[in-house]
This record gives sequence, structure tokens and C-alpha cells, in this order.
Amino acid sequence: MSNQLVGSTSPYLLQHADNPVDWHPWGPEALEKAREQDKPIFLSIGYAACHWCHVMAHESFEDPKTAALMNENFVNIKVDREERPDIDSLYMEAVVAMTGQGGWPMSVFLTPDGRPFYGGTYFPPARRFNMPAFSEILLALADKWSNDRDSLLDIGNELTDRIAASPALQAGDNELDLRQFDRAAESLFRGYDWTHGGWGQAPKFPQPMAIEFLLRRYARSQDKLALDMAKHVLSAMADGGMYDQLGGGFARYAVDEIWLVPHFEKMLYDNAQLARVYIQGWQVTGDQQMRTVADETIAFMLREMRHPEGGFYSSYDADSEGEEGKFYLWTIDEINAAIEDPKLADLIIASYGATEGGNFEGSNIFFRASEPEALAEQFSVDVETVEERLAEARELLLQTRRQRIHPGLDDKVLTAWNGLTLIALAEAARATQNEEYLVAAQTQANFLLGNLLVDGKLLRSWRDGKAQYTAYLEDHAALGLGLLALYQSDFDPRWYREAVRQADELLEAFADPEGGFFDTRHDHEQLIARPKSIQDSPTPSGNTLAAILLLTLGAYEGAARFIEPAESALRAMTLTASQHPSAFAGWLNAMDFAIGPQLQLAIAGSPSDARFNEFLSRFNSEYIPNLIVAGGEPGADDQPTLMAERAMRDGLPTAYLCQGFACQLPTTEVDELLRQLEDALSSAK
Repeated sequence: MSNQLVGSTSPYLLQHADNPVDWHPWGPEALEKAREQDKPIFLSIGYAACHWCHVMAHESFEDPKTAALMNENFVNIKVDREERPDIDSLYMEAVVAMTGQGGWPMSVFLTPDGRPFYGGTYFPPARRFNMPAFSEILLALADKWSNDRDSLLDIGNELTDRIAASPALQAGDNELDLRQFDRAAESLFRGYDWTHGGWGQAPKFPQPMAIEFLLRRYARSQDKLALDMAKHVLSAMADGGMYDQLGGGFARYAVDEIWLVPHFEKMLYDNAQLARVYIQGWQVTGDQQMRTVADETIAFMLREMRHPEGGFYSSYDADSEGEEGKFYLWTIDEINAAIEDPKLADLIIASYGATEGGNFEGSNIFFRASEPEALAEQFSVDVETVEERLAEARELLLQTRRQRIHPGLDDKVLTAWNGLTLIALAEAARATQNEEYLVAAQTQANFLLGNLLVDGKLLRSWRDGKAQYTAYLEDHAALGLGLLALYQSDFDPRWYREAVRQADELLEAFADPEGGFFDTRHDHEQLIARPKSIQDSPTPSGNTLAAILLLTLGAYEGAARFIEPAESALRAMTLTASQHPSAFAGWLNAMDFAIGPQLQLAIAGSPSDARFNEFLSRFNSEYIPNLIVAGGEPGADDQPTLMAERAMRDGLPTAYLCQGFACQLPTTEVDELLRQLEDALSSAK
């Protein structure tokens, strides 16, 4: 018998539609039921790829006795955190305040009007892990609601007041200066693991925004230690088991400190951000492994995470056939069965460190155990032969893996995560001149504007032809940044016009008089508080993305309405970001752009002209993080102000290199533009 989730489009909610628990989606009906029946709410928040969400579902939510306790004493609500980040962020703050830590599944008990009074994450069916049984919690809270309600209401009021105190982002006397970057870099240096790469102990998470900060620091000041750290962690992640050595793409994180054992779920936002930072690493270093990892990660997203119409899916589960990681693991016997040539099987076994005993529950997680040069010596062949044979072996293993039962796919399309993906695709297209990437980005942009922009209103989520949920700050900002990245790749002014529209929307509907921006629109559903996120983990916060979007448009337009609110928020965050760079690295990157110097390049001419593209091709492969580019026919509609009065000289594409709208002499010669650019970059260091 199905519950109230049966009509949902969220794959996560549909996973629970046949539970004996009388689940409701979040909405007026469920909240009114709690008020009418005078019952507390049990709110369970998770997402489709969450392993421990599945565990708690199997142990408790599928158990008839537990479900009976829940149905008798509570109104039970399920929320997909990816569709409703506003609800997730509010109640995660409450859980962290109560327990000191958060995570998913999130389990929160609320008054009928939404005030939290008890919470945690995973609760076991019986006492273990120093945690009470879930049934014990249900009975104790039901009793307390009946016999000692005032104490629960006091807790709820206190927590609600705490949640409602959103951070003010008013600049005060703070200024943006380079000393903040020194403090942040020193903090990253002190916390860096030079043995294994990355920051902290197990579990170890990728930190693409922190790596970008290090690459920006090297570009600005030639800080070799920053570059060494960035190269080291990029190499360590690429060599480990967190990276799918066969199919490309990254898992969510490593459960150990050596990047070997992944938590096997694959998230779109991780792979988009990591593909981008590996492209940046390749631009800085020329390291071919970084380029290969970026290409393989993009290939994975294009092959396995893309809807036929162009949008990108959210995630792959960690589990298949009820076992975590089963899809990705190999025994020696399975390798030999897939590769009939014993010498070829021995080569792949040596390359990826497989053994009879395995390195994970009797099976093998592939990792990069030997370099091609060492394998060439071991197998008495040349390096080129090794690489050709390894490619052949990987394809044979992939053919076998495709026959396995795949992990569950959350096939909803989220605007913000697709915005991050659009940035990665467009920037990769520019850097590598890969036409496939550009076409994919253009198709994706058309999909998002055609399906998530409904009657002029941006929505959050799309699945099976249905778009829903009002967009959040991060959706508008990420989409705007993706469109700007695409504009700089093909110079179609439509993308620029739509990016400006997203910025105008966030200024009009999300601005906080105390500085910065709320996560929700001014006319959003009334919750116990209006959330305002500022921490960059694992994706840039909505405020970070908004600041970068506004600053970038400010560089195109020179307009105070874009620049001033962004710089005010950045100045308010200077101390916090410099003291805690891992958690606020996106802010540091925005500050780097704000401090500048911002270089502006306008190219007057047709983007289809070979000379026009020669201007771009000579420096697109370089890493110049604070350069923005505009281009197109003089006088064309919807162009940025940077293109105003930019004429062609002698009928040829003409480049104008500017800083703060003060421009050097226009030139039709590529070598002269490169000289101007080199001089500008040299003077900035």
C-alpha cells in the first residue's frame, strides 16, 4: 500500500513511497494535519544516493512495528534535500546546534508549527554505536509531548531564535587587500598532508575551490609552494580509488586518508567542479595527466549523467544489488574472465594494483599503482605500447562492467548543479578548443532556459517533463555564471542577456538589507526563518556565487548596482575567509577577482572570422583567472557595455585590451595583443 509520496517526482521520495510509514511530502496538507491532530512532526531529510539513508530505511522505515509507532504518534514528512535546500539548511543548523555534527539521513522532531526540539542523523533499530534505538526515541518523545510538552516547546523556541539570527554581511571598516590571501595560504599550508595529499584526516573530501585559490595565488604572485600543493593534491586524487580509473569521474569522498577507498556515490556537482579545476591545473602546469583526468571526467558526465535533451542528472548511488561499491569492484578471477589474453590481464593487474586478497572486502578498488614507464620496463615493451594495451584492457573491462547491475540513478535535473556543469563545459571548451564540449554546453543552456525557465520564472528542479520548486539564490547565480562562461566561448549575446536577467532577479528578490542575499525569494513560502547560507562546502554558497556573478557583470558593465553589493559582502567576509579557507575558499576566489586587476578584452568582429578566433586561440589555453572577454559585430544587440563603440579597423577583427575600462590602443595584430596582455599581467605581479 502506497503512502502520500506516490505522486512525487523526486527519486528519493519515490524510494519511500511503499514504506508502511504514512509519509507526507513537505507542504500545507502535512503541516495542517499536524496542527489538527496536535501531533509533533518527524522530519526525515536525505537524498537518493545517500547510503545511510538506505540503511535507516531498510532497518526502520520498512519495519511494520516501527512504522506503527511513527504513524500513531507523529505526522511523518520526507524531504529531498536537493530539491528543498532551504528546509535542509534550516534544520541542519538545528541538528548541529543540538548534537555538534550533522549529516544525512537527517532526523528532526518538530512542533506542528515547525520548531525543532530534538534531532540527529542516523538512528539504529537497536542500541549500538553509543546511540539509542530509534524506537526508544519515538516512545520517549511521544511521552514527553503528552506529559512534559513545555520543556520541548522551550527547546524549540530557543533553537528557532538561534536559527533566525542570519549572518549580516555589512562591510564595516574591512577592506580587501592581499594580506588576507597570505593568512589563508598559511592556514592551508599548515593543514596540508604532504604524505597523502589533501587536508585533514579520514574521511577526506576533494576541495576544488581551495585548489583554485592556490592556482590563483600562483598566477598572482608565483608562489611555488601554493603550486606544489595544488599539483600534489590533484595528482593524489587522480591516482587513488576515489577516481574511477576505468570510467572516469570522481566519487563523493575517500573514507581513508590515502584516497584509496571511496564512498562510491558520484555527484554531479563534484565532477563539474573537479573537471574545471583539473583543466585549470593543466593550463598552469601543462601536466598531461591533469588534462586526461579532466577529459575523462567530462566524458563520464556526457556519457552517463546527461539527459538526451541536454540537461545533467544529479547523482549515482553508492549501492548496487544492496552492496556498497559492488559495481566498481574486481577480483582477479573477474579480470581474467573479462580479458582472455593472460599477458594483457597481467598488465592491467599490475597497473591498478589488484591482488588475490584485494584491498576492499576481498575485492579490488583500482588505483594507479605503477607509472607507464615502470610498466614498460616490467613487461619489456615501450611506453607507447603500454598505453595502447592499457586502453585496450580498460575497454574490455568496461564492456564487462556495463553488463552489471548499475547503481541507482537520481535523474532529476537541478538548476544550480547544472549551472556549475555549464561553467565547466564552457571553460573546458575554451581551453581545449574541443567542439564537442562547446556543443554540449550550448545544448545544455538551451535545455535549462527552455525547461527550467517557465513563464519567465526560474525553477529549481526538473524530471520527466515537469519543472517545480521556485529557484533559490544558488540557482539564479550558478545559471548566470554558466551563461557568462558560455558567452565567452561562443559570443552569442543571448547568453549574456539571460545572465544579466538572473543577476537582476537576485538583486530584486533576494537582497538582505543587512548585506548579502537570502537563499530564498522575498515571496517564498514562510518557514521558521529565512535561510542565508555563506559556507562553501561542498558547493559554493549562494552568496559566493552571487558575489562572483555580480563582480563579473560589473567588469562587463562598470555598473555600481552590480559591484557595490558584491564588494560589500566580500569585505564583510574577509576575516572569516582568511581564517577558515577550507570552508570559505569560494569567497577567497571572489576576493581575488575583486582585488584584481581585472583585465577586459573586447574583440570587434565576427566570431566566425578566422582572425577573430586567432586572437582567442593564442591565450585560451593559458590560465588568466581575472580576464573577461567580450566579442561580436560592432553595434549588435544585447552586447555588454564593454563592447560599446568598439569599431573594427581596416575591416579586420580588432582587439581592445582594457583595465577598468581604460584601454590600450586597439590592434588588429595577434602578436601586439599578446604583448599588451603580457605587459598587463607583469605589472600586476
